[in-house]
Amino acid sequence: MASDSTTSVAPNENSDSSIWSSDYENNRPIAKNATNKLSDVPEKKRHCPPSEKKGKGVSICLTHCRYDVIRKMVQRFNFKEASEGENWNMYWTDLSITVERCKEMKRFQKINHFPGMLEICRKDLLARNLNRMNRLFPRDYNFFPKTWCLPADLGDAMAYSRLRRNKTFILKPDAGSQGRGIVITKSLKDVRPCDKGICQVYIARPFLIDGYKFDLRVYALITSCDPLRIYVYDEGLVRFATAKYKEPNGVNFTNVFMHLTNYAVNKHSRMYNQDLDGAGSKRKLSWLKNHLLGLNYDVDAIWCRMDDVIVKTIVSAYPVLKHSYAACFPNHDVVPACCELLGVDIIFDKRMNPQVLEVNHSPSFHTDTQLDCEVKEALLSDMFAMLNLDKCDKRRVMREDRKRIRERLIHGHKDHQVPCVEVKCFDQHFKNEMAARGRFRLVYPLHNSSSVYGRFFEQNLNTLYCDTASSRAREAAQNALRDEMQLKARLEAAKRISPIPKQSRPPSQGLSKTRKPLLTIKSSEARNSFEPQPIIESEEKERLRGLAEREHLLKSHGIVELVYFSLKQNKAIRPEDARKYCIFEKFRNASQMVNKGGGPYISDIFGGIDGKKGVGREVEAVTRQSERVHNMNSIYTEIDRRGNANLKLLSTFGVD
Repeated sequence: MASDSTTSVAPNENSDSSIWSSDYENNRPIAKNATNKLSDVPEKKRHCPPSEKKGKGVSICLTHCRYDVIRKMVQRFNFKEASEGENWNMYWTDLSITVERCKEMKRFQKINHFPGMLEICRKDLLARNLNRMNRLFPRDYNFFPKTWCLPADLGDAMAYSRLRRNKTFILKPDAGSQGRGIVITKSLKDVRPCDKGICQVYIARPFLIDGYKFDLRVYALITSCDPLRIYVYDEGLVRFATAKYKEPNGVNFTNVFMHLTNYAVNKHSRMYNQDLDGAGSKRKLSWLKNHLLGLNYDVDAIWCRMDDVIVKTIVSAYPVLKHSYAACFPNHDVVPACCELLGVDIIFDKRMNPQVLEVNHSPSFHTDTQLDCEVKEALLSDMFAMLNLDKCDKRRVMREDRKRIRERLIHGHKDHQVPCVEVKCFDQHFKNEMAARGRFRLVYPLHNSSSVYGRFFEQNLNTLYCDTASSRAREAAQNALRDEMQLKARLEAAKRISPIPKQSRPPSQGLSKTRKPLLTIKSSEARNSFEPQPIIESEEKERLRGLAEREHLLKSHGIVELVYFSLKQNKAIRPEDARKYCIFEKFRNASQMVNKGGGPYISDIFGGIDGKKGVGREVEAVTRQSERVHNMNSIYTEIDRRGNANLKLLSTFGVD
């Protein structure tokens, strides 16, 4: 595996941030009163354990972070939470970063996003990059479903759907999340030319466990861009759908609990299972590894393929990533300026080949369950340990920057660049990173990375701009087609609608009554107002009358009874519903008892025959209860024109 070929060094327990101090600080004389002050300090305070020293002076800005687990990790490492205006060591944000934010950063500061990472974290940009690499390397980049970017590629998608009518397609918004806006369809006829998003061929035959569809959330950490260093965490999440999977058809297209595995969707299902013993709807990645080992799968080969897929996905956007990093951080020579923890969603097809669904640049760190808490706390703890924020002396770097500015003002513009120092600093940083990697495994670079992935880096850079130009040309042609279709639709609509003739005389009020709107609200006010609208009395009365009539129709036609027995037969009824509507079971038992027994049981109900007293009394009680329920069901509320509520009885054959 990747972890076997690492060149880690043993951590130095005695090392601290003093190795970054300047020569002046190391050689300057110690004041006389300093020894006296040192002797006055108690022994326990002078010899602090390493855990208390770690994190001293390190501050992290969490202004735009909404996760409590991040703040918990900051407190665990004894870091200080800082505001945006302070000299923080790291800036953690859940949002995308801007170029202005990057250019304002000092040499010792770090941020948790790379500029340009949206090239693989937006669904449309990920599809564009992987499609481009698939045209260059078709045998290597075949781990992504066939995808079109709408509306630019709508014509190609329509042609593909006409040739392969048995395919199912899934439509996603280009920047959506948590399963919002996803549509599964067999035909693309309903797609409008103005719709934006992506269209993918749906993986109709995924690998199932116990009949349920699932996907993986694998965490990948990029600690450096130039040179590129990628780690993958050993633990992750396995997210299951809550309904047993069936291939898409005209009936189950809209069943999101069957086709989508997003936790944000399935947590609202009644069948969601929060069991932590390996039977819940969300499980650990280590559980899946043990499960596949029990099924005699080659787990090491499967995990190697997943690592390969993740590296290739990141490499597809490497030219843009490297260019953006060099443009934003030209003088960052102390530590790498960025790090990024990505959440890669992977699904297996029926042949156990990993398929990349999407890449999240801000994966969720909510800890709703105990399983989430265990996985994400360990993940963040290992990540903060790898960053080695306490090894950088920001005071020394700030003094050097002030010295450079002072020399530039006095002696003119002179930039002293020492490349050997930069390489040495980064090498030491990478060694500390490997020593504290925890459960992260290095997947790039390895000893054979140049032979395996070198040709992907040597791709023709002109293909980036050629593909962009062709995409713009297709989008321009699609926009022209859209305008033409909309103009044609407006012309046809104008032909169908005939002008309304002006009425010479007002219509008779006795013959035709036109209902006028009770309250006129401007569209701008209704659109922009968040205040509750006034309740109109007449509309409320009409609504109550309609509800009463609907309730009577449902009960009189026996719809509630039919639904009850249908759910009970399929074993899908809840215990509280079974207790609430058990009266229907008594009705059916009473009717079956009467039909089987014949005349004596009927006479027993009304005459009280001594031979069948027990059964007769029971049937009589059930019959009285049914009559009482029928009488209650025959009551409905009628609202008269004055607004008074009148209770009326409905007879068995009609309304009294």
